[in-house]
Order: sequence, then structure tokens, then C-alpha cells
Amino acid sequence: MKYARKALRMAFLLSLFTASGWSQVLSPEVDSIPMRDGKKIAADVYLPTSGAAYPVILIQTPYNRLYYRLGLPLGIKKDLAGSPYAFVIIDWRCFYGSQSACVAQPNRGQDGYDVVEWIATQSWCNGKIGTWGPSALGKIQFQTAKENPPSLTCAVPLVAGSQFNYDEYYPGGCYRTEYVEQLDALGFGLSPLLKANPVKNLTWSVAEAANLYPASIHVPMLMIGGWYDHNVEVMMALFDTLKSGGDAAIHDRHRLVMGPWAHGGSGTAQVGTAQQGDLVYQAAAGWSDSLALAFLDYHLRGVANGWDATPEIRYFQMGTDTWLAESHWPPAGQTRTLYLHDDDTLRASTPANGNGKSFQYDPHDPSPTVGGPTLKQGLQQGPYDQAPVVENRGDSWVLSTPVLNEDLVIHGRVIANLFVSSDRTDTDICLRLTDVYPDERSMLVADQVLRMRFRNGYTVADTMLMTPGQVYPVEIAFPNTAITILKGHRLRFIITSANYPRFDLNLNNGGPMYTAGDTLTATNHIYAGGTYPSHLVIPSDPTTGIGVKPVRPLSPLQIHPNPSSERVEISWPASLLHGSVGSIRVYDLAGKLCKESSCTGSGYILEGGLTTGVYWIRVEGEGGIIYGKLIRY
Repeated sequence: MKYARKALRMAFLLSLFTASGWSQVLSPEVDSIPMRDGKKIAADVYLPTSGAAYPVILIQTPYNRLYYRLGLPLGIKKDLAGSPYAFVIIDWRCFYGSQSACVAQPNRGQDGYDVVEWIATQSWCNGKIGTWGPSALGKIQFQTAKENPPSLTCAVPLVAGSQFNYDEYYPGGCYRTEYVEQLDALGFGLSPLLKANPVKNLTWSVAEAANLYPASIHVPMLMIGGWYDHNVEVMMALFDTLKSGGDAAIHDRHRLVMGPWAHGGSGTAQVGTAQQGDLVYQAAAGWSDSLALAFLDYHLRGVANGWDATPEIRYFQMGTDTWLAESHWPPAGQTRTLYLHDDDTLRASTPANGNGKSFQYDPHDPSPTVGGPTLKQGLQQGPYDQAPVVENRGDSWVLSTPVLNEDLVIHGRVIANLFVSSDRTDTDICLRLTDVYPDERSMLVADQVLRMRFRNGYTVADTMLMTPGQVYPVEIAFPNTAITILKGHRLRFIITSANYPRFDLNLNNGGPMYTAGDTLTATNHIYAGGTYPSHLVIPSDPTTGIGVKPVRPLSPLQIHPNPSSERVEISWPASLLHGSVGSIRVYDLAGKLCKESSCTGSGYILEGGLTTGVYWIRVEGEGGIIYGKLIRY
């Protein structure tokens, strides 16, 4: 009933928009799609023109299909007439317009199969069907593909995987409070099941096995994720599994794109936007849509845009703000070790001796969550400054490298090897990694947690409380990332015992979790030097992607018109060349050099010689390198 009321409110809002003339809304053909059990799913059908047959993009949402009447994704917005695709957008069973089709345990994969095959029978469909969507709209694409509908051609899941893993809900054995609260608010109701299974048990074994099915995926996937998303490890693991254990006939047709993006759904940060938290990544703006359209054009429309030759993994290197390419993850490279020192520094030298540092943790006054891979409405998402609040509370150990005299390249998982003691039988170790700018902003890169009772593993047999005062070695791996801590910046490592409400609060009493009980203040100690050399292991200095190791970029190129069919004007700041001769290069999506020329001044005219597709333009001069994106139609 609550979804029906929300759908009515949305319909009323749309009617107000239309009546007032304040915002034009799209008017789809409203239909209902019969399922195999006789019930019907609510659907909106968007056709560029009547009487023609199109490839179709299917979107399956639990968040109300009516919102798409305000504008279609993939850059289409309200320009339906200019779209080469038809769209079908359906409400999941039990949600909004499909509330009447609700059953106790819906099989969403089978529903997806039925929708795909219904679309294939319609006169406006040319038989080619792809799927698209983020988060829950991404997960259902895997469930649909698992059922192997004959008319499904390809899929583009964003910030999503197929898995239902213990680690997703209990990273380091610690319940993700805000994440599950938001899922409950959206109608998924997972908290009772999750809290009943706080350790890895048979329930988790069955769930994890049922939701990982690479051999059942028989269509190419373009998986798009973000370094500030909470699904980084889920997506990395699934992509690797699809490549190694999936259908051998298509394992080389899957692609992974990782941008500098948060999950979206709260605030301005979305997959593909330039603004992410307090940082702006202009060089990544719109690339999720451009790459998705190139993938869809190749598979659904047969456009010869070179997609088949594109790299398997394309990722955004934050800091230098460049796109790089690899055939596997993480890239080959070395590691660097940085040791914790008593003077609050991170250095390559091993301290001969040291005491480390103690700090208190009071569950009634926890270190707060400031940005990061959050989901809950009202919380910030993405990179935010940790200095004003987190670092100035006195309940943490904050360590930094000296100001870097060269760039520090990080690709992969930073691992913290710590020696820990406490005066309580259980407590949490919460870690944050930040990039400290010359102006002292401490911008979050990644975070992680470990509940100490789970230091040996996550089953009941693994669980072991602490002996107060005893020193325990622990290894905590941050999620994968790709960032260059630039020359003049510092790498910072923050150790606390809370990051709330991102992670559940430890009561420090060693008793049952997620129930009422005594709340104790803990004094926790991190050791450094001598017998207990706590340190970070940093995956660094990998091979680079296209061409040469990137120079720190300036602002993006100005390209007009874009998209274009012929003549293009390209401009950049005059400071880039400093009056000297520079170079301009044009690469296709596979990294192949298509054009190269010298350039002077602050502009260049590009004419002819490029086929339909997406291209990288790279201009290099004494002042650095600038990148831009050109779409040729």
C-alpha cells in the first residue's frame, strides 16, 4: 500500500509539472506485461517514432518508473525523437505500479526473462534488447541474464554485482548500520535476516553460492563502478570471476570501467557526474554514458566503433585525473612499505623502537562518518575533508607522510598491518586513508573496519575475544583504489575505533552484538617500532596505460561542436604551450593512435578522417597535458 500511495503522489507531481508548464514531461505508452503466473507488471514504453522497429533498452526499477518521465538516462533526457533506442521501464513486482502483482517470494530473474521475451514480440522491437541501470537496477540485470532469455543481447549494470555476500553487510565483521537502514527504508527489509546471522554460517554459505553464477551469464556485460562506491570489492571480484569462470565463448567480451564516482542516490554525486563530494573530476564527466552508449551501439546497433578492440579494464587514476587501461587488476607493479612512527609520521624507515599511541573510544561519543561510500539519505557521499571533525576530536591517531617530493602512485588495495591491544575484551579498529592537499584539506580516499573478535575469521569457531593488555597482530585491507598522491601533497592514515553511522558501534563489553547491554569506554593502543612494527603496504609504481606515464593534467579541453560529424574546434589555455610547439593526438577507445599533429597557440581545427565512435584527444605542452572526449557520429 505504501508504494501505491507514493506512486499516486508521483503521478500527482507529474500532473502539476505538466499543468503549470514549469517542466515538460515525457508521455510514454503505458502498458502491462503478463508474467508466467498470469499477473501483470506495470510498464512505460518510450518510442522515438511510431511504426518503426528499434533496439530496446530495458530498465527494471524498484524506485518508481514514473521518475523517468522527467527524462531518460544515457544523455537522452527529453530528446526521445533523437534517440536510436526505444526504452521499456518497468516497476518490480511488489513495488509501485506493480504492487498488484506481488507474491511472497518473487523470482526477479524469471520476471526479467518474461519482460525481455514480451518486448521481443512487439512490432516496435527489432529483436535486439539490452539492459541498463545502477544499484538494484544493476543487480536485477544479472538475475535476468542468469535465466538466459534468448532475446537478451547485452547488459550494462552500474555500481552493482550479483552477489549477496557476508563481507558486503559485515565488512571486518562489523554491521553496516546506515547501509542496511537505507535498504530497509527503500522497502527491502533485510535487517531482521542480517542481524539474525552476524557470523558466517550455513545461511551465508547458501546465499553466497546462490548469488554467484558466472557460468550462467551468456551475454557480454559492461560493468561500471566507482572508487567511492561501496561495491568496489563486489564488482572487482565478480568481473574477475566472469573472466575466469564464466562462459568461455564471451569471457573476452566483458568490460569493466571504474571512475572517480560515488554510488549516487544521495546528494549531487552520481555515477558520471563531475562533482563528487568536495572534489570535481571534470575529466570523468559523462564518460559512464559515453562508454555505455559505445558498448550498446556496438552490440545492439552493429556500429563499427571499434568497441571489440577496447581494453578489458578502463579506470580513472585520481590525482592525475587520467583514464588508464589494463587487461587485469591490479596492474603489475611493486609495493612500498610505510611504517608508523611515534612522531605521527609515516616513513619508509623502520623505527628501531617506539611506543605507539593510545586513544579512547566512547560508544556514547563516536567518531562520526564524514563522506565515504555511504548510501543513507542525509549522509554525505564521496570524498570529504576529514580534518575539521574526525581528526580534531582527540580519539584517534593521525599519521602523515612528509610532504611528497614526487608523486606516489597507488593501484590496488592498501594493507594495514597493525599491532593492537585494548583494556576491553572487544573493540573496533576503524581506518581512513586520505590525501592531504597543500591547503591542509584531508580528503577521504578509502576506509575500512575490523571488529577485533573477528580478527581470526568470521565463523563461530573463528570468533575469539581479546585478553586485556595482550598485543594482537591484525591485517586490514582497504578496498581497491587508483589514486596518485601528488608531489606537494601528503598521504594520511587515521586510526579510530568508530566511524558511525557507517559502521555499527562496538559496546566494548564482549557480549552479544546488536542487543542492549553495558556500554564501556575502551582505551585502545596501536604499537609502533621494535617488536611491533605497525606499517602500511602500498601497491605502487605499476605499468601505465595508454602511451607514456601521465603528466599532471590541467582543465579539460574545450571541444565544439561535440558530438560532431565533421569539423571540430579544439581550444585550451595559452599557458599550456607557453608559446612553444606542442602535440595533439587522437586515440580511439582501444587506445589506437588515429591522428597526430603539432600545434601552437591555444587552438586547433580537427577535420575529417574519423569514423563514428568515441575518441580521446590529448594535447601536450610545457605546461602539462590536457585530455578531452570527442563523440563522432
